[in-house]
Amino acid sequence: MSTLFARLKDVASPTIGLGCMNLSHGYGTPVPEPEALRALDAAFEMGYRHFDTATLYGATANERLVGRAFQGKRHQVLLASKCGMAIDPEIGKKVVDGRPDTIRHQCEASLQRLRTDHLDVYYLHRLDRQVPIEESVGALGRLVQEGKIRAVGLSEVSATTLRRANAEHPVAVVQSEYSLWTRNPEIALIDACRTLGIALVAFSPLGRGFLTGTVKEPASLEESDMRRNMPRFSDENYPRNLSLLTDFTAIAQELGVTPGQLALAWLKAQGDDIIPIPGSRSSAHMRENLAAEDIRLAPETVVRLNTMMTPDQVAGGRYSDAQQAEIDTEEFAASETSTG
Repeated sequence: MSTLFARLKDVASPTIGLGCMNLSHGYGTPVPEPEALRALDAAFEMGYRHFDTATLYGATANERLVGRAFQGKRHQVLLASKCGMAIDPEIGKKVVDGRPDTIRHQCEASLQRLRTDHLDVYYLHRLDRQVPIEESVGALGRLVQEGKIRAVGLSEVSATTLRRANAEHPVAVVQSEYSLWTRNPEIALIDACRTLGIALVAFSPLGRGFLTGTVKEPASLEESDMRRNMPRFSDENYPRNLSLLTDFTAIAQELGVTPGQLALAWLKAQGDDIIPIPGSRSSAHMRENLAAEDIRLAPETVVRLNTMMTPDQVAGGRYSDAQQAEIDTEEFAASETSTG
């Protein structure tokens, strides 16, 4: 595990972190602030120490929430946020912007909202295809030199882009969607991370709730829930995907754990350098997820799970066409290298 995340062990905390986005963004109506603050306080009390937010989430509301929640506890937590993708207040739409001046401005604004003088990790949320990755990472490196951030992170990048970025300035961690039903990092990214000594933070490790078995019917989701626009949750694809849960939930029952805990235990079995950050709106679910920290799967169980929900079995892409266009893929990175 990277030296950065080894700090979690120094405070005797779990390696499972908490993605804070769900409280303010993406999954329907935001949680009312008093309730959200109580949930974050409960998360801290039950042992979470790694908290992840971003400028984008709730159009900066999530950073403000996290800042209020951990005022006075800052030295006890590993705090991560992201830049380079935000809601433009004038047009009310998401904008990807990885220019150095934008990164600096967003960092300084994030520090104010989070009520801190530094961030432990600051990620470039998305690659700006109009800006060379070296320029964006160079700006992050200067923030490290100034003490405003402790480490550089990247989110949703290809292995090719990661290598270019790391040559400009050391990258401590990469964040990518990774779960039993989203294996994209296994194509090339995990190998690149391990070669370079970089940790991988797995967001949506519960498959956006799918792996918990609680999403029976996507039509029941709020209209503003982003899963309504994701192909895997479509009326056409979701019934087929639900059928993939049968054997998975059977294994969870055999082991006496919940499906969500089994999903997290599978991720942790992939290596000490894989750090899940499940998100939740419920303190009860937060506690359930954290309990997966102590679950150790037998090798034969991991082998059984590895054969489930493989890319050829899952119906639908993880993002809509518009969302996928924002993602840095190996194909895009290769084309940039050949034409650069």
